[in-house]
Amino acid sequence: MPDLAAAFGLGRAALRHALRWGLDAVLPPQCLTCDMAVQAPGQMCSACFRATEFVTEPCCQQCGTPFSSAQQGGVAKRCDPCTQDSPPWRQGRAALRYDNQARRIILPLKHGDRVEMARALATHMARAGATLLREADVIVPVPLHRWRLLTRRYNQSALLCHELGRIAGRPVVADALVRTRATASLAGKTKRQRAQTVSGAFAVRPTRQARLAGQRVVLVDDVLTTGATATSCTVALLAGGAARVDLLVGARAIFDDILS
Repeated sequence: MPDLAAAFGLGRAALRHALRWGLDAVLPPQCLTCDMAVQAPGQMCSACFRATEFVTEPCCQQCGTPFSSAQQGGVAKRCDPCTQDSPPWRQGRAALRYDNQARRIILPLKHGDRVEMARALATHMARAGATLLREADVIVPVPLHRWRLLTRRYNQSALLCHELGRIAGRPVVADALVRTRATASLAGKTKRQRAQTVSGAFAVRPTRQARLAGQRVVLVDDVLTTGATATSCTVALLAGGAARVDLLVGARAIFDDILS
């Protein structure tokens, strides 16, 4: 019986390989951000890869803002905004700098039904947040309001969570947080206006409080701008019993006017 099961497993693997080979022959995989042919789905061509600004050390330990030198963040390794007004989460990491190249990955995922982008972006997020994921008890996404979810049909942050859970081998509680009210778009708003808009807009789902109690949570979102949404979600998670919250995002916006 074990030999039969092993043979069956090998047969399924061979079938998947054959189907993948056939599909690639008919529709060759293209670069994640352009139409150049690549070896496997989810890859970038060499030109797009070089154009992508990955966030690596040195960077702010709380928000993932990249530093120009190791000395910039001082001993605490924190940027000035985080030093002056420390976010409620413990540590934060971002995979990419949110520039035009990163938008070519994130905006199609967020607004263009390109859900396959989630796996590729999560791979880079898992690299950036390896330490956070290794220490995590559970992974939780920033939620959408039910009306926006109905319109969009999926939550891009939840898709990223599930991919990260698969990569890191960590449980995902996709419905841990709820939006208690619909909020206006944050686009074009100042840091203060963003904070006011989402203040108190999130809560832990009552049926998930026991699951989160005493847990080390990694909160996942696609983009970190001023941190207003992440702050409101973190406050809700801590109030709901989480032991601590770390933040992992696909990209970090670097704009002096919204960080001051």
